[in-house]
Amino acid sequence: MNQNKQAPIGVFDSGVGGLTVAREIMRNLPSERIVYFGDTARVPYGSKSKEIVLKYSRQIVRFLQTQNVKAIVVACNTASAMALETIREEIDIPIIGVVKPGAKVAAQTTRNKKIGLIGTRGTVKSELYPAIIHEYDPQIQVIGQACPLLVPLVEEGWLKDEVTVEVAKRYLNPLLEQGVDTLILGCTHYPLLRSLMRQVAGDGVTLVNPAYETAQALRELLKEHGIENDGHEEEEFPYRFYVSDAEERFQEFAGSILPYDVRMTKQINIEEY
Repeated sequence: MNQNKQAPIGVFDSGVGGLTVAREIMRNLPSERIVYFGDTARVPYGSKSKEIVLKYSRQIVRFLQTQNVKAIVVACNTASAMALETIREEIDIPIIGVVKPGAKVAAQTTRNKKIGLIGTRGTVKSELYPAIIHEYDPQIQVIGQACPLLVPLVEEGWLKDEVTVEVAKRYLNPLLEQGVDTLILGCTHYPLLRSLMRQVAGDGVTLVNPAYETAQALRELLKEHGIENDGHEEEEFPYRFYVSDAEERFQEFAGSILPYDVRMTKQINIEEY
């Protein structure tokens, strides 16, 4: 295990969505350095089998280990649902995903014990959110809704477009009709649609953003292991970004959502790991 407090945190996702998690880490843990990997060549993970998602995740973890990371955040709901537990057994670096922190907060938030979950097909089908929520309260009903069209709309930059509003309404209405009072944004792209979701869901529904909750959980994890960065060392480029394809498009998207100018994005061949 890397005991060097100055070592970076590895963050990975199937593409650009995990940047919402990186953004929350930058905001909430400003002294931490980050190495981000987006698997832009093989996105999306949400429609792939468990075996494939596990294989991809293992390759990425091996790459992050070459970057000497001290902890890893699986900033992808699908990979958190399908690969995290297996990988945790295989490595000696602390690792967390985005599902548990979001599930925990949702379980603590709901008043009428009806939680809506939106995400990819893989995340909804994995039943991991309900399983974790039921550890907190077996009485809670979790109603899942796969929303495959939302990710491409986000990546197109249509964050406030009426087309996106219509699509969101169609996905959310069945959940709202069943009276959910809490909605988990169970895909890392969705926090970018937060204001639109708020508009569609109405004020009576609490939105849970697992990206934010994951940054808080990461803080606890680093403390627990005594590896939080005390931030003595000023560095010119604390954040490094790697992708498996299409670095220009990634850099453009990253530049539009991060509170930081993304200067370095490097393409690597992830199949080598």
